[in-house]
Amino acid sequence: MSVVAANVSVMALSVEEREQFLAEPHIGVLSVVESAGRGPLSVPIWYQYRPGGVLWIRTGTDSRKARAIRAAGRFTLVVERSEPTVRYVSVEGPAEFGDDSHALSLEMAARYLPRDRAEQFVDYEREHLGEHLVITMRPEHWLSSDMGAL
Repeated sequence: MSVVAANVSVMALSVEEREQFLAEPHIGVLSVVESAGRGPLSVPIWYQYRPGGVLWIRTGTDSRKARAIRAAGRFTLVVERSEPTVRYVSVEGPAEFGDDSHALSLEMAARYLPRDRAEQFVDYEREHLGEHLVITMRPEHWLSSDMGAL
């Protein structure tokens, strides 16, 4: 479906397009309800996703994000870009908690950093940032759009 307003074409993404876009190494914004009477906790975060699979993040075992996700049982992640067209994907679903490993740490870091810097980052993280865990989410609800060339 396409809507044209002020020379902007807005189209929802197909399942394949939205999954492929989510699989690209964007910085996500994680949102989770933290407490009544406040807006959701929303923070930028690295994430990993393969089309058709689960999305996963890493965070400190007792981080504010981890505590909020445990309490809420689910979270939302939004990724976007502005070029060559304005496009976004938002996913929301239940959270499951698992163990972290050196291999997962390195996989995540290598998604966003050159390999030699990824290894340095993982070493630094282990030494200075403490234990981490992996939180997975199988997306249940999707929103997506491409607003075309502006």
